[in-house]
Amino acid sequence: MKIRNSLKSLKGRHRDCRVIRRRGRVYVINKTNRRFKARQG
Repeated sequence: MKIRNSLKSLKGRHRDCRVIRRRGRVYVINKTNRRFKARQG
């Protein structure tokens, strides 16, 4: 998992990426390609 300032650029890397808010943190997760994980905040 990477900690990023900008999640918008990561979301564009794969079409299945989702941006999700959990407990005040913003996550990028991807069900099909699990390499793409990131956190902000």
